[in-house]
Amino acid sequence: MKTSWTPVKTAIVLALCGAAVVSMPGQARQAAAPKAEAAQANAAVKPGDDFFAYANGDWLAKTEIPADRSSWSSMGALAEETNQRIVKMIEDLAGDKKLSGEGRKVSDYFRAYMNESAIEGKGVTPLKPMLAKIDAIKDKAGLTRALGESIRADVDPLNNTDFFTENVFGLWVAQGLHDTGRHMPYILQGGLGMPDRAYYLDNSERMAGLRTKYQQHIAAMLKMAGYNDAEARAAKVFALEVDIANSHGTRADSADVLKADNTWTVKDFTSKAPGMDWNAFFKAAKLGDQQKFIVWHPSAVVGEAALVNKVDLATWKDYLAFHRINQMANVLPKAFADQRFDFYGKSLSGTPQQSVRWKRALGATNEAMDEAVGKIYVAKYFPAENKARLQQMVNNIVDAFGKRVDKLDWMAPATRAQAKEKLKTLYVGVGYPDKWKSYEGLKVVADDAFGNAARADEFHTAQEIAKLHRKPERTEWSMPPQLVNAVNLPLQNALNFPAAILQPPFFDPKASDATNYGAIGAVIGHEISHSFDDQGAQFDAQGRLRDWWTKQDAEHFKTASGKLVEQYNGYKPFPDLAINGQLTLSENLADLAGLAASYDAYKAASGAKANVEGDRQFFLGFAHSWRNKAREAAERRGILTDGHAPGQYRAATVRNLDAWYKAFDVQPGQKLYLAPEDRVRVW
Repeated sequence: MKTSWTPVKTAIVLALCGAAVVSMPGQARQAAAPKAEAAQANAAVKPGDDFFAYANGDWLAKTEIPADRSSWSSMGALAEETNQRIVKMIEDLAGDKKLSGEGRKVSDYFRAYMNESAIEGKGVTPLKPMLAKIDAIKDKAGLTRALGESIRADVDPLNNTDFFTENVFGLWVAQGLHDTGRHMPYILQGGLGMPDRAYYLDNSERMAGLRTKYQQHIAAMLKMAGYNDAEARAAKVFALEVDIANSHGTRADSADVLKADNTWTVKDFTSKAPGMDWNAFFKAAKLGDQQKFIVWHPSAVVGEAALVNKVDLATWKDYLAFHRINQMANVLPKAFADQRFDFYGKSLSGTPQQSVRWKRALGATNEAMDEAVGKIYVAKYFPAENKARLQQMVNNIVDAFGKRVDKLDWMAPATRAQAKEKLKTLYVGVGYPDKWKSYEGLKVVADDAFGNAARADEFHTAQEIAKLHRKPERTEWSMPPQLVNAVNLPLQNALNFPAAILQPPFFDPKASDATNYGAIGAVIGHEISHSFDDQGAQFDAQGRLRDWWTKQDAEHFKTASGKLVEQYNGYKPFPDLAINGQLTLSENLADLAGLAASYDAYKAASGAKANVEGDRQFFLGFAHSWRNKAREAAERRGILTDGHAPGQYRAATVRNLDAWYKAFDVQPGQKLYLAPEDRVRVW
């Protein structure tokens, strides 16, 4: 699920997730596990008091967060190494005079972004047609068309748990919640320049300070683009965003798929959300031929439509202008990119230094042509033997999970049969997709970074909208192979394990089973178990949102899950801010069930060779996988908006497994100790 947040979506995924996690290059929320055999335990800390510090004390003491990062981890280092490999390959492409097709487009896109002198030389000229079009809006009918034209396929609530878009609404195209045999358009809330409604509505001193800095950022962007009275305009734009924020659902509400299960016809929009010509809006968004939509956030659709009618046209035009400038800042002159970083990097995330240009260029190229870059990567860096080894591990852990289901004394036979059917029909993609995307229709010009970015944005949305006219494919991937990540796709009943995560130190073919099952095995188990967490359990073997549980089974699951919510609610990283156990429940359930299933699979694979020392390596490998240091601003943002708990609390999952107590001689009275009856057992 998406963690790191950036308003200009030139991101590359780096961090392992329950569904998926997106970060700027190097900003990993989770860390890869180094070899457990070589790990230096912190003898000054008892494992039963703080297992994260015990396992990672040496790393924490020696590691500094790089100046251009809001957080750092051993997985961040892995992603950095992967990025450097990819950049070298892209740079080598430039010297191939015979290069054509997608390879040429990848090379030209990257080189155009790197050509800062050309970007500076053009100044704001590339932006002027966009701003002129906004300035030409004469009435609310024109405003409605402009809002529709701004819609992009830039959100993903289920696979990547990405709820953010600066555009007034976000579009996601995916299988229907109840009919997975067809694609449906999903409409999500949007329109904010800060990460979440809490940043606008929370009364804390820190949030008030960020609001002041954000309003100053709006003014600075408008002023650099040539707008007069920038401060006064910014105040009105900010006030509009406060009104928008008041209509938004909370982050916890966004994660509740049952609250999102709202099918509206176009006529429903007109009657339920007055204030805007919805027929004109959808026509401008190139969705005019769609008769039904799934409205993920009804309150935002109602509220934002009312604001179109209520708020004066001049404010809306300034709002559109600012967000267009903000979205395109990284392909405008340096002053714009620096101003964007000053707010989003320094103020919002506490990051002191901007990433060097090549990292931003790579992030942008990956965003524009992710699978074209992925093709180049796997051709050189993904050996076939890694794929075979991982497929065997997946099979072992699926089998272990199935055996755990068989042993559940609380589950009715009918529910158990449905659970086993989900496992039986699960599609697991390893390395790279069977069918690659085509970028044939994307125009890339070697000296036009601004135009390339705008065209790639529109091209991606057009590709997604085109899905509405074809049948879904269960084997379609949601992420490219060069991402250090993994994902569960509930509507497809599928998993993706991209090639980039299948390398040392996360997966090491030369390492012991204990190390690999503790690291990548827990990842595999995590993703499998997402099919059975509080959200995944709501989808059947065909990916349909359907209640396949008996009432008694559902109550037991809810009670057991509630204990995990309480456990995480008790963690308090800051005196004024605790972990939200409900917000992080899906990921915490996946951590717990995935770790347990991977442990079972490790024991089965090791057979007679399994021993206490191996168990220690297994659990240390898991704790190492959560190595992470984050700046306070970034950590606070994550606690408010991220479906994942901070790494040290995810590492504490081990306190719910009996084997951990034996492996590290954890005794009553130690801080992490739980009496056997208090250990959470779900699957």
